[in-house]
Amino acid sequence: EYIYIEKKVTGIETKTLLPELKKIITDMTFPVSMHWGANEMRYIRPIKWLVALFGEEVVPFEVAGVETGNMSRGHRFLGHETVIPEPKDYEMKLLEEFVVADPFKRKAAIWGQIEEVCAEKGWIVSKDEELLEEVNNLVEYPTVLEGGFEESYLDLPEEILITSMKEHQRYFPVFNKEGQLLPHFITVRNGNHEHFETVVRGNEKVLRARLSDGEFFYKEDLKMKIEDAVAKLSHIVFHEKLGSLSEKMKRVEQVALLLADFLSWSDSDKKDVSRVSEIYKFDLVTNVVGEFPELQGIMGEKYARIQGEKPEVATAIREHYMPTSAEGPLPETELGSLLAIADKLETLVSFFCVGMIPTGSQDPFSLRRSAFGVMRILLNTGWNLPLAELLKEIVTIERNAGIATLSDEEIYVEAQTFLKNRLRVLLQDQKVRLDIIDAVTSEDANFVPDIMERAKLLNDSAQKDWFRPTIEALSRVANLAKKHEENIEINDQLFENEAEKQLFDELISMKRDFASLTSKERLERFREMRGAIDQYFDTTLVMSEEKERRDNRLEVLFELAEFIKEFAEMDAIHVK
Repeated sequence: EYIYIEKKVTGIETKTLLPELKKIITDMTFPVSMHWGANEMRYIRPIKWLVALFGEEVVPFEVAGVETGNMSRGHRFLGHETVIPEPKDYEMKLLEEFVVADPFKRKAAIWGQIEEVCAEKGWIVSKDEELLEEVNNLVEYPTVLEGGFEESYLDLPEEILITSMKEHQRYFPVFNKEGQLLPHFITVRNGNHEHFETVVRGNEKVLRARLSDGEFFYKEDLKMKIEDAVAKLSHIVFHEKLGSLSEKMKRVEQVALLLADFLSWSDSDKKDVSRVSEIYKFDLVTNVVGEFPELQGIMGEKYARIQGEKPEVATAIREHYMPTSAEGPLPETELGSLLAIADKLETLVSFFCVGMIPTGSQDPFSLRRSAFGVMRILLNTGWNLPLAELLKEIVTIERNAGIATLSDEEIYVEAQTFLKNRLRVLLQDQKVRLDIIDAVTSEDANFVPDIMERAKLLNDSAQKDWFRPTIEALSRVANLAKKHEENIEINDQLFENEAEKQLFDELISMKRDFASLTSKERLERFREMRGAIDQYFDTTLVMSEEKERRDNRLEVLFELAEFIKEFAEMDAIHVK
């Protein structure tokens, strides 16, 4: 129930309110800002003019010493000052001065021009939304142009060429219909077709320099042996409190082998685990990755294949970075998945060991992303790893490496809570009800795919007729079981009625079958048990005045409640 009031507020004339626009501008915050001239205001760029109109009337206010008016300016080189008579004329007046003001129209114009060029040339350009958005925000009056580079550069790994074009020059790579990269590119200039050939040659010259550097770095890297690169990692600090990259990799190897043991991998598979753990960061000291950091892992895979490493080892080097975003692609191989989990868990626990735990919005080492990555990979592989036990083992590894400054219990509790919270977010993303999330995450985060399966089963069953009475019956068992004080052996000679015997038979059946049942079968068993539970409570006084009989009944309920609790804290689920 809610209490509310209705309050009538007299309206204020629009003209009176509009000067408050100044506050909107001055209250804006940016990751990077600047100040200019004599004023102290900080903004993302200097404010040179302001247009603020209500109809044909200027809305008067001032920001950073600049008074509002109806005068705007066009393209820096092609346009001039222009008067905006009223708001509806804004777009057209700016277009006359070579500025496409609407970002959606500007973006559509860019892609439309790209499609025209591709149709004419028979080219294919992938619609990279991130690149398109960035280019769109770099220009006012977009004109697409095409350029090229020497075919000899196509002998380089495709990733070097694409990264040079996309990440460094904001060019669109061009492919043929077979998906092969062509020695051409498409880019966007901020202007019209004037001096077009000069602009094309300038863009080609800049890209040629980039590709020449990439070619040199790649050829130099081919001379380097993996073992020599690995040796250099001992001189690179991972973090001042956590040692070098080489030391981190040794800890990751221990974690990875621990995971392999939990998954019962063969000795042959464990050799691959050890090998990839020994070398998986080696490409960080290569020239190409130094110039193109975006290619870490990617170049590691290529160099590893060239130097004769097993394909699965090489692939795992690339995949251990995955996922790189909340919805990014996941490792496709088991070895890559295992290494990614080991690397991310070791990173997370090591920072927790020295008290560097994310707080609020502060997460300088992307530990939340690491935790999300672990959860997503576990769900993708279906590996029901004993995460609680694994965390404790990793804490021991860190302690033995001499980097833990907090107590083992503090580290475990913080790491466990952190992982559980990330799991809760993933469950929310799957539209699982909050009360059901509470029910399946009441214990430590453990066996992640199993938790997700149980949550979805309960969530999908919540609207079914049997759900409410079943949850109520199971909750009643769980709540009464809390009165249990000490473990005793159940004495079936103390049973007074058939309902007690029937519930005891259900318990015996649970003990026999529970471990081999799937989550779906367990929920079905609970549903089938509801009648026996209801009959039991209808005919049996659990809290008997006879202590021996009372304790016997509480023991039955307690043992049954343990099975229920292993599935979920049913009394956390709202069914009314």
